[in-house]
Amino acid sequence: MSNVITEIDDPVAIVRLNRPEKLNAFTFAMIEEIRSAANQAASDDRVVGIVITGNGRAFSAGLDAGDLRRSTQEGSPPPSTPPGPDELPALFSYILRISKPVIAAVNGVTAGGGFVLAMMCDLRFASENASFTTVFSRRGLIAEHGTSWLLPRMVGVSRALDLLWSSRRIDAAEALRIGLVDRVVPPDKLIDEARGYVRELAANISPRSIAVMKAQVYRHLSEAMAPAIHDADRLTQESLEHPDATEGVESLLEKRAPRFQRWHGAKP
Repeated sequence: MSNVITEIDDPVAIVRLNRPEKLNAFTFAMIEEIRSAANQAASDDRVVGIVITGNGRAFSAGLDAGDLRRSTQEGSPPPSTPPGPDELPALFSYILRISKPVIAAVNGVTAGGGFVLAMMCDLRFASENASFTTVFSRRGLIAEHGTSWLLPRMVGVSRALDLLWSSRRIDAAEALRIGLVDRVVPPDKLIDEARGYVRELAANISPRSIAVMKAQVYRHLSEAMAPAIHDADRLTQESLEHPDATEGVESLLEKRAPRFQRWHGAKP
């Protein structure tokens, strides 16, 4: 059976990590499977949003211990799919370039590379029994794969340093309190919560607006305020000239739900 399973439930793609007996620990081959599944969902016209979760009692425990041992002896193998020209080399950073919302539905243990995967997603919904640990310092490693850049922006510098230095395990309630996750729900409601969020977007929100806003936010994180405002002015004019703006106004005047065009997965 595949280590990564994708289910399309229009308008949602659910990508399930499927090594429950290994707490969904990644092999190097599985990392490539996750990338392929996410990119296929991103290019599927039926899909408005992508949910990534784990089967069993873990989201992911990170890199498989056998592969980690080989990495310490031989170094990590190069990815079979090299980063694109506008893509960062960090693990799972391609998610930031996917033009559709990607939600981590964190269902249990989340550690190391699993922590990175959850962090790279746009939103994080956690079950009440989820737990999080960076774990890198306990393995003699450093803040890998962009965690030193993203984590302080989510939880603040001192909290990020605490989580990175101590590698302590935090529960879902603390993760919500410090801003690491966006929602905490009972375990049996987790997938329904994420699926419902995407369905609400599909029913009421312009997929093009979502795609442009996602690109804006991640691009503007590394820009000064003035160029970000100039970029927003340019994008506003483009949006006013797009059919979705006309539909948004007409649906308001006619007191009906909007019928926006589906987004075809291209970068805005």
